[in-house]
Amino acid sequence: MISSTVVEQRQGTYQSRDQRRLFYREFGDPGAEHLPVLCLPGFTRNSKDFVELAMHLSEQRRVLCPDLRGRGQSDYDSDLERYHPQIYLEDIWELLAVTGVQRVVVIGTSLGGLLAMMMAATRPEAVAGVVLNDVGPEIAPQGLARISEYIGRLPQVRTWPEALAQSKAVYELALPNLTDAEWEQFTKRQYAEDVYGVVRREYDSKLGDALRRLGRVSGDAWELFVALKEVPTLAFRGAISDILSPSVFDKMALVKADLMRVVVPNRGHVPLLNEPECRVAFERFFANL
Repeated sequence: MISSTVVEQRQGTYQSRDQRRLFYREFGDPGAEHLPVLCLPGFTRNSKDFVELAMHLSEQRRVLCPDLRGRGQSDYDSDLERYHPQIYLEDIWELLAVTGVQRVVVIGTSLGGLLAMMMAATRPEAVAGVVLNDVGPEIAPQGLARISEYIGRLPQVRTWPEALAQSKAVYELALPNLTDAEWEQFTKRQYAEDVYGVVRREYDSKLGDALRRLGRVSGDAWELFVALKEVPTLAFRGAISDILSPSVFDKMALVKADLMRVVVPNRGHVPLLNEPECRVAFERFFANL
């Protein structure tokens, strides 16, 4: 069931196979002639990260932006082991079935990019194109260690000034040149007020335990990347990223000769996708899809 909030955006929910209530945002005309787009967020992020991009793309396409379980407005999971890429993948297929989408271009940030590769490996006929945002088949150990250290261990905030300070403490090295207004916007994408007006992070703190206990995608992620061999693919790397190393980024180009690559200056993990370099790349990439 979908209810309108503003002209450009609709919000919906659906049930996962294990009866979790999952949330998504939808933009654009469901009957648009161009291929629809699916935007998948990073590990602790949610659909709000893609609103600006989705509004732009929705001028010609239908765009779906889900909150993965345990994030945003989707249900949290009491079973830690269900915070796992394979379960997220099942939820994604369910979303596409519910919305009647058979073939998509997938934009995936970090974890979302790994899920995009899993989609191509599992159902290649459903994936028409992929955008990988600062993620590849190998994750740099120092970056993974940094993320594992803070997820689920940050002190709780209660006010917007506290949330802003925490947001800067975690991300300032990766986003060195944001204005005050941009920091406020960025913070509001990952925090929200509860029914009592208290500001809280929009993800389950148990995600940190899941990451530390269960780890990442099982198997060889290079095999997943090879599944993109026939799939038009655009890859972004933050120039100062500690997750996607220059050597892995170069190896990706060797494995997939037609890979469209863009290095985003002054960005670590991850580019926000509104940078000028990203906008130009998106125009080129979607021109042929």
